[in-house]
Amino acid sequence: MSTRSVPGPALGDPQEPRSGPPAPRLPGPLVDVGWLAQWLGAPRLVLLDASVGAHRGAAERLPGARPFDLDGELSDPSAPVPHTLPGADAFTAAVRGLGLDDEDTVIVYDAAGVYSAARAWWMLRAMGFGRVAVLDGGLPAWRGAGLPLEPQPAAYEGPRGSFTARPRAGMFVGSAEVLDALSDPAVVVLDARTRGRSAGTAPEPRPGLRGGHMPGAVKLPFGDLRRDGLMRPANELRAAFSTSAGHGQRLYFSCGSGVTACVLALGAYLAGHRDLAVYDGSWSEWGLPSALPVVTGDEPGEVPDAVPADGPAEGSATP
Repeated sequence: MSTRSVPGPALGDPQEPRSGPPAPRLPGPLVDVGWLAQWLGAPRLVLLDASVGAHRGAAERLPGARPFDLDGELSDPSAPVPHTLPGADAFTAAVRGLGLDDEDTVIVYDAAGVYSAARAWWMLRAMGFGRVAVLDGGLPAWRGAGLPLEPQPAAYEGPRGSFTARPRAGMFVGSAEVLDALSDPAVVVLDARTRGRSAGTAPEPRPGLRGGHMPGAVKLPFGDLRRDGLMRPANELRAAFSTSAGHGQRLYFSCGSGVTACVLALGAYLAGHRDLAVYDGSWSEWGLPSALPVVTGDEPGEVPDAVPADGPAEGSATP
């Protein structure tokens, strides 16, 4: 079983940062389309499109957005499971290739709404970059507001940036840490997959994986944290995590491949939780035939559906 940890400091030749006025100050980890429309085109404001799967390479993008390719170079190609965090050197090189400077402010979005953008948000934070927020509702909300779009180019072709990864420990965990957490009353493991997949009554989209969930893991499908394509208000998020996580002092998040687990991380952060970690391998690793324990059905005393799920089904092979 693997123990996933963030690699050490990145090496390489930093580029000379571009001069100019400072980037706008973020109101928090989530911004709405009104805020972004007001600041669109501001110096040092960078838009990143983190769409995955069928939404990757959509025909249109927000003006000037650059592709944060989670299905490509922003995942470790040598890892045995999908959507694995690259090492610090590879992450630095890829993000510099998007023209990002350490002094910039970043808004990430995706073409499905609040979905894979949260993964990009969490990765950048894990690599020491704090001036990043998710666009609430993503491309659908932007389009729905009648705001400008432009054709999606093949790739970013601007100047390289000066970004340097400075990994923060503890934001990603591996299977060994999760296994220990399952018997630690101070830690709650939350599963972002659909209830059918967690219970083992719905098939896994990736071949060769066992159905079910980790013993003791609590179901909290990522769609439960959204309504009408947007993140639920903070008071509703606090209620959702109070019901699911109780008084857990540390929260671990898992899903299919570490993508929608980050929607839970975003929701928990908005709800006021700060001791958070994402299981990078998620069910793509845990569900493989191994000695890692798997159970089916509901957990004893588990609360049934509290709020309706919203957004794209998590039964695809992407999350």
